[in-house]
Amino acid sequence: MLDYKFIAENLEAVKANIASRFMKADAGAVASLYNNRTELTTNLQSLQQKRNANADAMKAKLSQEERSALIEEGKKLKEEIAAAESRLAEVEKELLTEARKIPNMAHPDAPAGKEDKDNLEVKRVGEPVTFSFEPSDHVKLGQDLDIIDFDAGTKVSGTKFYYLKNEGVYLELGLVRYALDILQKKGFTPFITPDIAREEILEGIGFNPRGAESNVYTLEGEESPSLRSCLVGTAEITLGGYYSNTILPKDKLPLRMAGLSHCFRREAGAAGQFSKGLYRVHQFTKLEMFVFCLPEESGSFHEELRSIEEEIFQGLEIPFRVVDTCTGDLGAPAYRKWDLEAWMPGRASLPGRNNGEWGEVTSTSNCTDYQARRLNIRFKDSDGKNKFVHMLNGTAIAVSRAIIAILENFQQADGTVKIPKALVPYAGFDVIKKK
Repeated sequence: MLDYKFIAENLEAVKANIASRFMKADAGAVASLYNNRTELTTNLQSLQQKRNANADAMKAKLSQEERSALIEEGKKLKEEIAAAESRLAEVEKELLTEARKIPNMAHPDAPAGKEDKDNLEVKRVGEPVTFSFEPSDHVKLGQDLDIIDFDAGTKVSGTKFYYLKNEGVYLELGLVRYALDILQKKGFTPFITPDIAREEILEGIGFNPRGAESNVYTLEGEESPSLRSCLVGTAEITLGGYYSNTILPKDKLPLRMAGLSHCFRREAGAAGQFSKGLYRVHQFTKLEMFVFCLPEESGSFHEELRSIEEEIFQGLEIPFRVVDTCTGDLGAPAYRKWDLEAWMPGRASLPGRNNGEWGEVTSTSNCTDYQARRLNIRFKDSDGKNKFVHMLNGTAIAVSRAIIAILENFQQADGTVKIPKALVPYAGFDVIKKK
């Protein structure tokens, strides 16, 4: 969430940012409500001062007539204060509601655009794989090698669910351990996080728990809003909420966390040609990186998270490119976001595609103090003042998409799939053969 005062003092810039991100929010209403709140607060403080003066006056020696007048004045002030407090509470609630709709300011260098096609490629590592045979997509490979069962997943759980089996199980576990070992060397503290979080934490991180546009599974059964909960779509939620309502010691920053969790996403409306198989599923495993740091350090930590993602996929020998995410595809909390897109040869079998296609496998976002304001996470600075930390997140491994990239890039003419050398010690085999 942006600072109320910042919105009021930079109204036109905030409006322009909302427009560039193609979001719906009323910055003017926030500025008006903020000014109204200031007036109401001043009025309330004036009434409270009068009440205190009235109470002090009652301590003096007074005639009956003077005492009666002060009593009547006290009753009137009590009523006025109650009304002022009620009105102030209403305005503060409305202000918070409207302010939460406003996205974070975007980095000045973030490319302008509405969709992922407007993202700007800034780096490429490796070249797209070429084959002397017609490559298969990961769906066919997974079924032929008997390591993924989509039909059973659909029968038991519904569409966009799947079973991993045989070498597929060790491939997932190996990817997690491979990435964890890299993060441990980088100073990240490992966590296995809950798969459920309260709605207030999701809202604090910037996710919309309810409504037609929500991508979140909500859990029913709790009537109290403070106890309503959801399945998490990413460990960003549970890692970010770990220090909610906390003042962190400055000398403990930065905090690097690595969270392993299942991720649950409704993927409503995600029925495009690239959503088949493992690319968009309702449940998958992901290892997430998270950093709490000082405001002046968040830019450098964003580069660090991106470099770790690059190291992970370079180690897997998978061709990828890095894109600077456009303003319309950032997501409300992000100030700037980098995406890694791996080459996916299996997309050559899709209509209109002859040479494969890039597919997102990781992303990393600098959310500055946007989430920290909503979750009330601060640090005590050297001047003794409490200030909001900056919060960053990044995907180490989204296992389902990493499996796509491995199967499709390392497939052989005989239908087998080689395993990247760096992954062999973790998987326990160097090739997946037909059963």
